[in-house]
Amino acid sequence: MFATGIECSYPTLEGGRWRMDQMAACGHYRRWRTDLELVRDLGLRYLRYGPPLHLIHQGSGKYDWSFLDEVADGMQRLGIVPIMDLCHFGLPDWLQNFQNPEVPHALAEYARAFARRYPWVRFYTPVNEMYVCAKLSALEGLWNEQCRDERAFVTAVRHLAKANVLMMQAIAEERPEAVFVNSESGEFYQPCCPDPEIRRIAAFENERRFLPLDLLYARPVHESTRAYLSEHGMPPQEYAWFMAQDVRSRAILGVDYYEWNEKLIDSQGDAQALGELFGWYAIAGQYYERYRRPMMHTETNRMDARDGPRWLWRQWHNVQLIRHTGVPVVGFTWYSLTDQVDWDIALREALGNVNPVGLFDLNRDPRTVGLAYKHLVRLFEAEMGQDPSIDTVLHEARRDSNNRRGSYVEHAASSWT
Repeated sequence: MFATGIECSYPTLEGGRWRMDQMAACGHYRRWRTDLELVRDLGLRYLRYGPPLHLIHQGSGKYDWSFLDEVADGMQRLGIVPIMDLCHFGLPDWLQNFQNPEVPHALAEYARAFARRYPWVRFYTPVNEMYVCAKLSALEGLWNEQCRDERAFVTAVRHLAKANVLMMQAIAEERPEAVFVNSESGEFYQPCCPDPEIRRIAAFENERRFLPLDLLYARPVHESTRAYLSEHGMPPQEYAWFMAQDVRSRAILGVDYYEWNEKLIDSQGDAQALGELFGWYAIAGQYYERYRRPMMHTETNRMDARDGPRWLWRQWHNVQLIRHTGVPVVGFTWYSLTDQVDWDIALREALGNVNPVGLFDLNRDPRTVGLAYKHLVRLFEAEMGQDPSIDTVLHEARRDSNNRRGSYVEHAASSWT
């Protein structure tokens, strides 16, 4: 699956007084027809698309589908296959933020209503980048609840992971053949020196990056991570609930990668962006070994537009390399279709900085990387078309998963009791 995406983040700032709506900032609400046509002009069929949750879900059982109905009709007319991204870094005003314990069930209700209204949609990302959402909202204080403490982070992780589980279950009940692309940021932390404390911090962060996915995929966490969860508010029975769920059978693990994803723990114990040290091949490989799910490269771009084509080909060659080792990678994505706004400051305030990361600029004129991606797709689409079907890949992964799950369940049952 060669794909792109419409940038759709919508976190809130200043206690909910401001919302950073990227679909508005990038002009998609006005130009969605053009945007869909540009997807097809590139030779693409797959589109990561995040309907504006904050505008659609207006209260329990209350929805305004008017905008999305038009877009969905346009997608069907053009033969676009959406990967519907149902929660992307924000919530409707009435749900406030990710500290709210009502969030998981409210989002599950939304997911069920969505699947009923659009029964032809097959691909879903129920919650985008749980780790990043929890970290920037509850640990670094940039968005939504804007907290800066460990308990708030654990609370956000619990609610995001539970929402993801319940949403996948609700959608699967309505659409048994649904496929879930669980997109997460591929992170890695490197200690700067042999100092034991620096190594401890790096080791902890390298476990914590997996925490939302561990809960989602019912993978028992490290003993030290269990203690961390318990210390910061996760009851043992809630952990046991996660370990008893199984939503993996229709799941593809998406691993996103940007130049800031690899970090150095410096001599002060702080994380500093390293740039591309090991690359997507190495980082994604760690996620594959942990979860053994079919994979997709679900996001990448480059802030320096001049370097976009080189970065594109580097990422694609990483995908080719890991596929040659036998890892089932089913798709690749340049994110996003158009330039973005204020992501150079992580959406922490509305400055209007245009980030030239798109396949097209905000005037919808092609960037060099857009032309390069169109060429790449032409070169490799026939080869990718010979891959096994998604259903075949998921079936093979299910057999492998069943062989491994017994040991997971046995370990989880004896843990934290």
